[in-house]
This record gives sequence, structure tokens and C-alpha cells, in this order.
Amino acid sequence: MTPSSPAPSPVPSAIPARATPARPATGPDGPCVPRADVGRLRPLPFDAVTLTTGGPLGAWQDRNRTATLPHVLDRLETSGVLDNLRVAAGLQDGTHRGFNFADTDLHKTLEALAWEAGRVPDDQPWEAFVTDAVALLAQAQRPDGYLDSHVQLTAPDAAFADLRWGHELYVLGHLLQAAVARARTTGRTDLLDVATRFAALVDDRFGPGGADGCCGHPEVETALVELYRLTGERRWLDLARRQVDLRGAGLLGEGPFPPVYHQDHVPVREATEVGGHAVRQLYLLAGVADVAAETGEQALLDALVRLWDSAERTRTYVTGGLGAHHKDEAFGDAYELPPDRAYAETCAAIALVHWAWRMLLLTGEGRYADAVERALHNAVPAATSHDGRRFTYSNPLQLRTGHDGSSEYSPSERLDWFACACCPPNLARLAASLHAYVATTSAAGVQLHLYADAHVRLDDGTVLGVRTAYPADGRVEVTADALVRPLALRVPGWADAARVRLEVDGLARPVEVVDGYVHVPASSAAPVRRVVLDLPVEPVALVAHPRVDAVRGCVAVRRGPVVMCLEHADLPDGVVLEDVAVVPGTLEDAPGLPGLDVPVTVRARGVHVPSGDLPAWSPYGAAPPEPAEIELRLVPYHAWGNRGVGAMRVWVPLAPDPAAPAGLPGCAPDGRAAR
Repeated sequence: MTPSSPAPSPVPSAIPARATPARPATGPDGPCVPRADVGRLRPLPFDAVTLTTGGPLGAWQDRNRTATLPHVLDRLETSGVLDNLRVAAGLQDGTHRGFNFADTDLHKTLEALAWEAGRVPDDQPWEAFVTDAVALLAQAQRPDGYLDSHVQLTAPDAAFADLRWGHELYVLGHLLQAAVARARTTGRTDLLDVATRFAALVDDRFGPGGADGCCGHPEVETALVELYRLTGERRWLDLARRQVDLRGAGLLGEGPFPPVYHQDHVPVREATEVGGHAVRQLYLLAGVADVAAETGEQALLDALVRLWDSAERTRTYVTGGLGAHHKDEAFGDAYELPPDRAYAETCAAIALVHWAWRMLLLTGEGRYADAVERALHNAVPAATSHDGRRFTYSNPLQLRTGHDGSSEYSPSERLDWFACACCPPNLARLAASLHAYVATTSAAGVQLHLYADAHVRLDDGTVLGVRTAYPADGRVEVTADALVRPLALRVPGWADAARVRLEVDGLARPVEVVDGYVHVPASSAAPVRRVVLDLPVEPVALVAHPRVDAVRGCVAVRRGPVVMCLEHADLPDGVVLEDVAVVPGTLEDAPGLPGLDVPVTVRARGVHVPSGDLPAWSPYGAAPPEPAEIELRLVPYHAWGNRGVGAMRVWVPLAPDPAAPAGLPGCAPDGRAAR
């Protein structure tokens, strides 16, 4: 099969078509490149942005290539993932090892390697592995196209017998995404042939005119749309839409969790609140956004905005994490955001990036880019150690002193792998494609969404040089020989727009923020060569919505987009983290710390109130222990746990400051309703 590029599908009248520029003739596509001109923005070619290793995003990509990917490849062997497929292919004897969706650990890794092949095309050290893996998958695949080692080895006559828990379409989804990525970046269609045979079987079984059935773990929806985008074959878009249409009809049944766990409790177009398993919900909504981007269906877009508001305003942690429950890895009630019991699975934060990016392309609204930024500077990088070889599955905002970390789902430190290893290869595939989320284009010009030290190549040959130490510093300088298209620079929602400064070719310009962006006009008659945006990056104390009971009386500290935390490693000997409170009006920048790979920390005045000898309950009004003043140092949340095991917290009790006037100076809302 050879990828083709027919004309975009007609756009329904429900959403007016945008005047979107044609796709550039050169450069491979990256993740999520719509065919229809429904959305306001279009991604740049996958090789258009190059991140330098001098910034955190570029350094993360480099670490992913040199450390995380080699580690993941090694664990594919030791965990049994590759052996499962060898047994299914008849190459060796054995039984299935691991979870029933273990094949996806390989599929996500193959996607990561495909993005790396597109990012560094002149150096493909893993091509031999990929070629062998594709051959293994082809040999394990049944003649009818079915490919799921767990079912093939444990219940070969029960294909698609349990859509609620079987994960077969989920496995197909990740296989398709890997195949699409490989075809886009290398032009090789060997994996695409394997994946398409499996997809064709599913289409014959569950497509229009077939049986009613949807997957208990959404993911295949966005993958099918991507397959449509690559091949132009409408059947894949129709199958994706059918999966969305069948959701909420109760087809999956119950047990042990209710239908909301699988998002099967209400049709997508009627849903008003996010619910159930957080990763499932967010993957589903990314797929719904993909369908909306190709069909222009207003009812889907309306539902997406409603559900975004539900997630963003009432169920998202300040770090960008989602999911309050351990038992079912699920969203809780509105404003149920306990920091110490936060599940906030790594894959949920990654899924949020996917969904938010699609919403940004559809609407052009900066609030969705804000969410991408928040996740990429907090919830997502926190899941990987600084050496790139240890990971978290859940990401609490507080780890108590003496925490029992014996469970791999709430450990006291990062682990090198998991029985359910969905997160490490998921991190690898996101990191390999980070640069694809930096910039877009449209009929209105060029948009910069993420600030990172980078080079951005436009389709007219113009190269933008982006120089910045962001987020350590708020200065972003963009240079070009002659930019002749308008440039939009995002003004993050956390920034005080009145303090943002803009300079164009040496002249100060007024800052007028529209949909989260400041716009710099440019044309062939008036080209632009240098733009400087200064954002007020400084530590700010945040309070949560009053209904977030778990952190009432506490503050979180954020510096620019980066959420800070207290770690036991930075307290004097004998001081217990739970006995510390912070004075928010005393926050100030401080240098980095030894053993911690961050350029900036935050210093604050606090108090220590030793409480170890107090009973569990005391009469109201009883005199507390005498407080002692203490200097506190807060570090970026994404860096916690890199200096050994110890307590940590994001939300810190508030200490009254006798010298400060009423009103908690320095303590300000975050602009969102809940944390």
C-alpha cells in the first residue's frame, strides 16, 4: 500500500471551512495532520522544527533518544513482549506473559522509533530492530489479519469475544499509529501492510453494516482517523466515526466497574461531564476531536468544548495531572482533587496533550496550548527520572513521610519498569515528537505555541531562530532574515498581560491579546526581522477553588508554567515535611541546587511547628506548639525524587505572616476554577 494524497473531503456546512494554506510539498507529516480544512490551524511538516539541547524540551528529546529508548528496547525483551510474538509466530515454545495488551508496549516503541527516524533521518540506529520486529509481527499475524498475541496464545477461538476487557481494538490502534508514523517519516509501508490487514478485519466485523461493537478501552478512534489521513480511504474515517457513534449505547455491559468507566454510559454528543477511567476518557476525546476535524460536525465540537470545560475547571490538578482514584484510575466528583491520593496516571497526562493539541488545531484558542504547556512542564516530565531510565505510573502531588511505597502503582520512587508497562513507551513516543507541538501555520500567518530554543523552517523557506531560556526566563527572541507573514505569539494564561512586553525590530509595541495570542503584522512590503516577547516569569502563590476541600488552607507555588514543590531533601535534619508551613509573600527566585538538574528554584520564609507528640485530635482552641522560623527551598515538581527517597508536597499549609497586611500578599488565583 502506498500513501496517497487526494483532495480533502468536503466540509459540512455546520462548521464553515477556514482558508487554510495548502500542505507544504516538502517534509513528512507528523502526528495529527487533518485533511479537511475545518480547523483554524495546520501543523508544520514534521521536520520543520528543530529543538536545541540547550532548552528543557530539546534536552528531553536528546535524553529520550540516548537513554529512554535503549532502556525500553531492552525491557521489551526481558518483560516477554517480544517472546509473546515469537510464540504466536511459532518460532519458539512458551506461554503468554504480561497483561493482555502487552503487544502495545512494542507498538508504542515502534512509533517512537518512527518519529526518531523522521527527526534524525541521517542516523537510524534502530532500523534493523524495526525491520525484524515488523517481520515478526507479520509472521505472528493470522491469515485473516488478526494480530493479538494474548488472544492467539490463550483463547485462539475467542477473538473479539470480550470487547469490554479484551483490548483487541486498543492493540490495533497503537499498531496503526506506529504504522502511520513509519510510513510518514520513512516512506516504508511494511508495518502499514500488517496493520491495515488487521484494520480490514475489524472493519469487516464492526464497520457499517457489521456487528455493533466498540472497544472497552478507546484509542482505536484516533488511529483510524490517522490511517484515513495517510491513505485517503474513507472507510477508515467511517469506521472511526462508527466507534464514536456506538459509544454510550450500553454495548459493553457492567462489571466490575459501571459503564461510565468505559465511557459507555451516555452517547458522546450528549455527555456533559468527563468521567470514568481517565486515560480511556481522554483517548476517546482525542479521537472525537479527530473525527470532528474531518467531518466538521458541530454537535461533536460542542460536546468536546463542554467536556473540556468539565475536565479543566473541576477535575484537573495544578500540575496538569488527571484522575483522582486509585481503584479505577478514574476521575472523581467535581473538585475531588486530593493531592496525596492523586492517581494522575502518566498516560492520562500524555493523552491530555493529544486532546489539547487537537482542540488547538480546531479552534486556534490559546487556552488549549496553555494546557499542552502545563502538562509538558509538569505532569509529563515528572514521570521520568533525570537519567531517563526510571519512571512513575501514578503522579501524586504529595508523598507523605513514611509512605509505604511497596506497590508499583504508588511507589516512593521511580521504577525502571512496571507489570503494566503502558507508561514508559508512551513517554518515549511523545518525547520523540515534542517538536511537532511548537508551531503551526494558517491563512493568518504563523503561530508559536510552545517556547523553546529552536529553529523553525517555514514552507516559503524562511527560517525563524527562537532563542530563549524559557521557562527559567521569560524572554523569547524570534529572528528571521525577513519574515513576510504575520506572527502570533502565545501569551500564556498564567501571565499578567499588563506586564507583558513586546518589541518588534527595536520598537516597543502595544500588547493586545486575542484568543491568547499577541499578533505581529508582517508582509513583503514590511518584513519583520526581530521580535522580542518578555513574559513576567516569577514565583506566585496559588489558592485552589474553595470546593477543593483537600487543600483548603494551603498554597501551591508556580513560577511561570512550572509548578514547584517542597522536598524532604531540602529541610534541616529533624524537620518533618508535614510540620512545615510557608509564608506566601516571601517568595523569591533562587539558584539551582547540587544534584538537581534545574537552573532556578524558589526561596521562601516558612515556619516549623513540630507536631509529632500531639494526639490525633485536640480541642479547638488548644495552644499549638511554638513555631520556629525556617527557610524553605522549593524545586520544580517535575524534578522531585531525583535525590533519593523522601517526602514531597505541592500544596503547602499557609503560615500567617504577622508582618504582612491582610489579604495574603503574593497569593493569587491561577485563573482556573479548580486545582
